[in-house]
Amino acid sequence: QVQLVESGGGLRQAGGSLRVSCTASGRTFSSYVIGWFRQAPEKEREFVAAIDWSSRSTAYADSVKDRFTTSRDSARNTVYLQMNSLKPEDTAVYFCATEPRGWGPWVEDEDIYDYWGQGTQVTVSS
Repeated sequence: QVQLVESGGGLRQAGGSLRVSCTASGRTFSSYVIGWFRQAPEKEREFVAAIDWSSRSTAYADSVKDRFTTSRDSARNTVYLQMNSLKPEDTAVYFCATEPRGWGPWVEDEDIYDYWGQGTQVTVSS
């Protein structure tokens, strides 16, 4: 059974930083794309970032580009989302998910992701 667990969410003031983690059990991340998505209250879930485990290729939504960075640690089988210069509009539940199809322009499409974590709350105050 595959389980993804996000951790590291919390409350920050605008301009602050936070790092959330995604760890897998029952599956190694190798050969997968790991995506980050978020869902704010009363809004649809949206793509944030993705990383290809093998090539370390990354992609970011325009809204977080140059502020967020995703990376991976193979020894810990963990993916990170480092969030800097946080804004109140970054407030959301953040999810990680795995995508088995591989790297391509489709990585922003949540429908191709197969396993999802339960999410971690990130709240940014103004």
